[in-house]
Amino acid sequence: MATSGDNAPLWILAAGPAGAVATYWALYRYYRNTDKSHAYERDTLIQAQPVQGSEEKVDHISKTRDSDIDGDNSSKHRVRVERLG
Repeated sequence: MATSGDNAPLWILAAGPAGAVATYWALYRYYRNTDKSHAYERDTLIQAQPVQGSEEKVDHISKTRDSDIDGDNSSKHRVRVERLG
């Protein structure tokens, strides 16, 4: 096994990308838990009930010329952004 110059073995060059792929796969499996999840639709029983509600309008404003929102602060950058420390 030569380790200097152009005679370096190819497995050393392949170890970097292979390690990156293995690390990505391990983190993906750890955080996603794809092998431990269950099928919600199949494993969970839900009793369906009729929808209950009413059709009552609350605070409806029509044909207004005021196109902005009251208290708009989009132009006041110093007020919107809070400083840390």
